[in-house]
Amino acid sequence: MPTIFSKIIAGEIPSYRIAENEDFFAFLDIFPIREGHVLVVPKTEVDKIFDVSDELLAKWLVFAKPIARAIEKAFACNRCGISVIGLEVPHAHMHLVPIDSADDLNFTRAKLKLSPDELKDVQRRLLEAMAQ
Repeated sequence: MPTIFSKIIAGEIPSYRIAENEDFFAFLDIFPIREGHVLVVPKTEVDKIFDVSDELLAKWLVFAKPIARAIEKAFACNRCGISVIGLEVPHAHMHLVPIDSADDLNFTRAKLKLSPDELKDVQRRLLEAMAQ
């Protein structure tokens, strides 16, 4: 059965798309831990990140790099943090999050509840930063 991420990639579930190529899809986390939180997933369904092929794993970081830079431009933060937890959805994914401290990557904290308009604004800010 397809994962929720595969359904998002296929367009069966709407998302706030940030970037896409033949191998990866990046979109806003609709329950972010910080504003600007982006999920980056391979289009191939693989449960665990270290089960992804070496070639795809290397490409994954290269794909995420301009998104991370856009996060740093678009949001007041010290840097873009990266986290791979993989417990919520059986489809390998990385979280790119604007951070000021390690605690900003604490996924046990309450998630933000952004409105659709707020999510569209975050998407716009990231897309503009990527276009620069």
